[in-house]
Amino acid sequence: MDAMTALAGHPYDGGPHWWFFFFPLGFFVFWVLAILLLRRVFWGRGPGPWAHRGWPSGAPGAEQTLATRFASGDIDEVEYRARLEVLRASPPGPR
Repeated sequence: MDAMTALAGHPYDGGPHWWFFFFPLGFFVFWVLAILLLRRVFWGRGPGPWAHRGWPSGAPGAEQTLATRFASGDIDEVEYRARLEVLRASPPGPR
């Protein structure tokens, strides 16, 4: 029995059907979604992938740095309060 005789009467003998084109489309959609997800989670987020969610990144904040400078005597109380007011008035995030 040859290969053609073995396939005689099989319902898919007519060649590729309409569903054949959904396989490449499915792969394309999968990779686009994977890239978008990875891009949203990891790219352009500062020191780490969770920095955009407000979780601590390990780096001291601006207010902490200012408090450290005030405690060490680098700046006086008037300058400390003026800079702290500016920090709290400006919106957080990259510029």
